[in-house]
Amino acid sequence: MKYKLAIFDMDGTILDTLEDLSASLNYALRLSGFEERTLAEVRSFVGNGIRKLVERGVPAGTSEAEIDRVFADFSAHYKLHCADKTKPYDGIRELLLELRSRGMKIAVVSNKADFAVQELCRQYFEQIFDAAVGEQNGVRKKPAPDSVNTVLEKLEICRTNAVYIGDSEVDIETAKNAQMDCIAVDWGFRDREYLKNVGAKIIVSDPESLLTLL
Repeated sequence: MKYKLAIFDMDGTILDTLEDLSASLNYALRLSGFEERTLAEVRSFVGNGIRKLVERGVPAGTSEAEIDRVFADFSAHYKLHCADKTKPYDGIRELLLELRSRGMKIAVVSNKADFAVQELCRQYFEQIFDAAVGEQNGVRKKPAPDSVNTVLEKLEICRTNAVYIGDSEVDIETAKNAQMDCIAVDWGFRDREYLKNVGAKIIVSDPESLLTLL
């Protein structure tokens, strides 16, 4: 294997979470009397954590107090419904198991709330990942490299022997800030042309192609 560690983003990379994120956002928006958002709009809002998702979802000019209320309603709903329609992308579990069988370490670093990262890893990837880190208070979110650095330190692997894999501009910038190689995937929330325009150098369209690069 070329690398000793592969760090994956979660939403749009290993899990298709869009419908559950959309359902929870629209539930919270309805409670506050706001207009619901389409799936395409929610797709464009994700990538910077659930607080930013809510901020982008509410109408322009919404007060901070109302944003706080929508965020609280979203969080309460998503804790109960984060896995209603969420599912791994085709071939992802097989890819991860193959990487483990070849001795590679694998991890998740996500801007998704840590409670959801841990729950979804438990449901879909039980005992597969060597480390999983979500958004936590006091830790800068991606594209800051803090969570990636935490995983590198925990697993005692040099960044030159690791690669970051994700589906968005946030992931590309995260890898850059962490001084790591990056592979972008176009099966998630951003298409190939968009990824090229935001600086992706290597883009794959299926897990089999990704395996050959690792």
